[in-house]
Amino acid sequence: MRDIQNEKDTREIPLEKVGVKGLKYPVKVLDKLNKTQMTTGTVDLFVNLPHDFKGTHMSRFIEVFHAYHDDLSMKQFLTMLEDMCRRLDAQCAFGTMTFPFFVEKAAPVSGQKGMMCYECTYEGKVSAASSGSKGSTDPAALIPNTGSGREFAVSIAVPVTTLCPCSKAISRQGAHNQRGIVRIKVRSTGFFWIEDIIEAAEKSASSAVYSLLKREDEKFVTEQAYDNPRFVEDVVREVYSALKGFRTSEGNPLFCWFSVEAENFESIHNHNAYAYTEYRA
Repeated sequence: MRDIQNEKDTREIPLEKVGVKGLKYPVKVLDKLNKTQMTTGTVDLFVNLPHDFKGTHMSRFIEVFHAYHDDLSMKQFLTMLEDMCRRLDAQCAFGTMTFPFFVEKAAPVSGQKGMMCYECTYEGKVSAASSGSKGSTDPAALIPNTGSGREFAVSIAVPVTTLCPCSKAISRQGAHNQRGIVRIKVRSTGFFWIEDIIEAAEKSASSAVYSLLKREDEKFVTEQAYDNPRFVEDVVREVYSALKGFRTSEGNPLFCWFSVEAENFESIHNHNAYAYTEYRA
């Protein structure tokens, strides 16, 4: 059969990214408590296209992703992209995968359990020069952001509760509080658990958010937030300090770069409050 994608293109215009977008697929990721969990990824996969190729082979993106979908740890995500480089004869491969990550969480007093959902995203890029790292015995070749031509980041969105320090200071009865989102993006030099990042974000707020609360739990969470007021600026600084404290097994900083942003969905203002910062080793 005629293969039009492999025919020559004479316009001499290379394309930086071609591929598939919005692919929804069942995937398996690592879970600290249960070892793995099944979830659903929304996936974008791309490679570069040289100027003399008319098109890419879209079906090969799905073929490669399917081969890895039941083992998509952070390391395997980059291995999948390296395989994509080889299969599509490309110089670079790019991929993002956004998925809900579920954690069973007990209420603080009653101990009643419910499932919390956190939105996570993998972002990766590899070059053909790094594709030889598959099967390498060099530990650095298996760690994101330490090998040549390999980039990887993980983003995690964590819902939290914040109570306004200013409102507490000027009010005789109570203080306004609201839900917010802490968004963290990290590039690591070693292994880490998503759950540990979530815990760092929740501890930096006035209180964590729960899916199931009995009356005794509501009392505890309300009073905990009142005793622990936080501006968005406070939350970002607390998360920053916590992430800087993460270390590899050798005692080195775990994250070579990260960003932290906090957004409060203000309960008495007609706007959101926002803060952002970055760290680079």
